[in-house]
Formats: sequence, structure tokens, C-alpha cells
Amino acid sequence: MEFQKIAIIGGGNLGSAIAQGLVKSGFSNPGDIIITKRNTTTLAHLQAQGVQVQSDNAAAIAASNVIVVALKPYNVKEVLADLKAIFDPGKHILISVVTGVSLQDLDQITVDGLPIFRAMPNTAIAIQESMTCICHLGATQEQINFVTEMFNQLGVTVSIDEKLMDAATVLGACGIAYALRFIRANIQGGIEIGFDAKTANLIAAQTVKGAAELLIKENRHPEEEIDKVTTPKGCTIAGLNEMEHQGFSSSLIKGISVSYNKIVKG
Repeated sequence: MEFQKIAIIGGGNLGSAIAQGLVKSGFSNPGDIIITKRNTTTLAHLQAQGVQVQSDNAAAIAASNVIVVALKPYNVKEVLADLKAIFDPGKHILISVVTGVSLQDLDQITVDGLPIFRAMPNTAIAIQESMTCICHLGATQEQINFVTEMFNQLGVTVSIDEKLMDAATVLGACGIAYALRFIRANIQGGIEIGFDAKTANLIAAQTVKGAAELLIKENRHPEEEIDKVTTPKGCTIAGLNEMEHQGFSSSLIKGISVSYNKIVKG
């Protein structure tokens, strides 16, 4: 399936990250990507790479085949309603990366017959390391393959039922912040036991990266790898037990639950 132009409506953090990732991956030529924002001066780094930057959403959609909606949840309905007449089911597919706006909502806002996708990536998409969950409505297999391949260029993609999209948002998108907070705490602990901040940062980040790669590449369960470094009466098990006594796992699980309830209940 050949699409010549990709319009990203909303050049905030996520929209910019998607554009950056598409350029870095080589999936699209920079000139075939249009990104919109009211204040285009903040997108100068993308414009310097050849990405088309503009403030006119209607013009961007009219000139594109793939429309990625990266707006804030509170204004997506208003913005898309104003653009309804421009959408062409025979020309466009719509990909929403907006939290909490359902496929049915998007279908009602736009036009009948428009193929619609919801994709939940995270900000690691800018370096082609996103975890992206996808669901769809009214799409052909060719279109599904295209969207999946598009996001596979930007990390790892999994197809899920829409009923799990809010949960995917918490685990995959909010999860970036959870992981970074863990790394930050590791850095603080490293400084306390003698490292300078720069060295502690490198050690903590690379250690977490290595741990994740063990699980992904070797298809391991975390406990398998934990068992390898928890020797009897050792320092690792002592530290883990103290963390658990202080509520490490339970606080993380509760945090995930609170984030999920915030999305579901508002």
C-alpha cells in the first residue's frame, strides 16, 4: 500500500516524536510529512530536517493520505468536527493517538466509511523504540498491514481489542514515566553510595536497558533473571526484601491502578 503524504495534526511532544521517528527510520521522506501546530516556531528542528511545518490543519489533511491525530483529548472533537468536510473515505485513513477517544467517537466526529485506527505509542517513538498498541474500525487488511508496518518501523507493535486501549495507555505510555522514575531513584541511590551523577545515570540507565533486553530477546520471565543474581545471604536479596518491606511492588501496582482509574473515570 503506497501512501505519499502523512499529516500529523498536533505538533506537541507526541506528534513531534512521531515525526522524528518517521524521519529517522526512513519510512517516509521528510518532505512527505506535514506537521501542524499553532505556534510553528517550536517545530523548527523538524523543519530543518525537511518536514513540512504549517498551522493550517485543513490544508495538511487535503494534501495527505494518512492523517495522524495527535491533539489533546479535550479539543479533539472540536478540531475534527471543523475538518469533517475535508475527510475523504476513498483517500484518507485516520490514525488517532489521543488518549480516551474511542473508535466510535472518532467515527461519529468524522465521515461514514472512513477507516479509523487508534494507536497508543509512547515517546520512545522518537528513537524507534516505542511500544505501540493498535486497534481499528472499517479498515482493509492492506490498510491494517500498512499501519502496523508504519509503527513497527518505530518500535514494537501489538494488535489489541479496543476495550484494552485504556490499560495499554497506562502500561505502555504512562509506563515510560514509571520506568524513568525508577531510574531516577537508582541514580539518587548511586550518588548516595559514592558515584557522581553522570556515572550513576549511565550505570542505572544501561542496567535497566540490559534487563529489558534480557526479557525481550531471551523470552524470559523477570523472576528467572532475578533468581540468577539473588544468591543466599547475598546483597541483592537483602536489598530486594527491604524494597518490598517498604512497599516497592505494591506502590507500583497501586500507581498503575490509579492512572487507569483516572482515564476511565476522569
